[in-house]
Amino acid sequence: DLPQYGHKQWQSYFGRTFDVYTKLWKFQQQHRAILDAKYGLKRWQIGEIASKIGQLYYHYYLRTSETNYLNESFSFYSAIRMRAYYSKASKEERPDLMVKKLRYYARFIVVCLLLKKMKLVRDLVRELAKQIDDYTGTYEPEDQMEWNLVLGEIKAFIEADGIINVMDVDSSSIVLSHRLTPLNTPPLEKGTPVYLTLQEVLIVGNCHEQVKFSELTLDMFRMLQSLEREPQDDLSNQIYDTSPAPGRTPFENGERSNKRDNPHKYLLYKPTYGQLNTFLASAFKELPPNGAMVLYISADGCLGNQKHTDDAAYDLGGVVTNSRREGEEPAKGKKAEMFKEMHCLHPGDLYPYTRKPLFLIIDSSNSSAFQNFPNIFGQPLVCLLSPEQVPVTMQDQQVKGSLFTLFLHSPLMALCCVCNIADVPISLWDKSQTQVDKFVAEASRLFSRARKLDHAYVQFLGDDFLRLLLLRFVFCYIVLILHRGFKGPSYYPASHPALPTDEILEHPALYKIVLDLATTLEVRGLFAEPGELDISA
Repeated sequence: DLPQYGHKQWQSYFGRTFDVYTKLWKFQQQHRAILDAKYGLKRWQIGEIASKIGQLYYHYYLRTSETNYLNESFSFYSAIRMRAYYSKASKEERPDLMVKKLRYYARFIVVCLLLKKMKLVRDLVRELAKQIDDYTGTYEPEDQMEWNLVLGEIKAFIEADGIINVMDVDSSSIVLSHRLTPLNTPPLEKGTPVYLTLQEVLIVGNCHEQVKFSELTLDMFRMLQSLEREPQDDLSNQIYDTSPAPGRTPFENGERSNKRDNPHKYLLYKPTYGQLNTFLASAFKELPPNGAMVLYISADGCLGNQKHTDDAAYDLGGVVTNSRREGEEPAKGKKAEMFKEMHCLHPGDLYPYTRKPLFLIIDSSNSSAFQNFPNIFGQPLVCLLSPEQVPVTMQDQQVKGSLFTLFLHSPLMALCCVCNIADVPISLWDKSQTQVDKFVAEASRLFSRARKLDHAYVQFLGDDFLRLLLLRFVFCYIVLILHRGFKGPSYYPASHPALPTDEILEHPALYKIVLDLATTLEVRGLFAEPGELDISA
């Protein structure tokens, strides 16, 4: 219940809570026989303690962005299932206990999704469906519709996330991780100075049509993984111990060190303007010297005054971060013309936050509102803006996540998507991925050597995450301008300040790699020759 924002306000409370639960867990381990025989300790009660610890680790991951705590959470949730702590919960004839069991399943599924344990996710979804049937059949509860909705959301989410099926030699699906690893970190030219490191991230989601689960839209889910490193120490082997040890609590060695593997993230699903502003201000305040902030927004567009205007701050509209809340009367007629959408984030709302380095990613049907973002304070400022349109043939896909975010998350998956490739054998995937890696390495070299490159890019290029996003942006741009199905500027991504065309965006070496990749995937006919291009069409 403590505020999610800020780094320090909640840490002492978490420390004390970890201490209490660690003692409680050890106490029931040491005295299990007496607790069983004399006090009638039930297995579901042990399960409840383990579930609370799993939840505590999950919330600690949300607040710190350290993926190793997801593994800790997984070890507790997994132990509950392996030891069937909740197996007799339905025999207690207590609907509240059944609800706790269902919540446990929903939380375990979220953790498994984030760790990409997809086979286990599918098993858990089947078990959850059966548990919901048992619960609704026995108690005919009022929240029956809500639980069926949760189940429907999970199934839709899993289906949408598996947009491309990479197949092993035996035709079974292979699960791929898209977090940052030493293997996919783009090379940096020797001697390139590192000016800034990514420290704070805000991931905002409000796409009305897009699938979501547990306050995560698919775009948010993809972007949060793209801004994390792969967890290094796999702690899931703890589940084979006689009882899951509470692992390393985050406070065992005194105060946590300031060095983090991952930038700190805030995940904001449908925030009001007030909430978004509060979190932005907090991230801004916490930003250390030489730190950069990413603001990623995947949201529906909010059109402004379309008449000619010189006020790029507020008259071009922006993105809606929260659809109108209950109790807010929609304005009508003349009144509607006077009032702007309350929860529309306009470019001008962000001007104060450009006093520190800001890297802005807008994925929206009105991304061009941010095209002329002024650099008032002279700090590094970059905006990556999505295409505003997709071809008619791809519009149904928007429910399954935005194409632009998919390019930033997994360029090869996005390329397959625009070429209508659904199944890819692993041998072809690996061969194609090698060519994507070649593109990224070549683009990285071009960035380092470009003379017309705005200095803001140079400042951000030293950070692994930001460099990868920039290089994937270039891949996205070149794929879409070469693809015959994407015709005209509104179908292409844009950047501000503009990237140099001759040195990067239209470089023949990068064109060649993309066209060779299309040949490898046997979709060369979908792409134009560079000489045929009319980018202004």
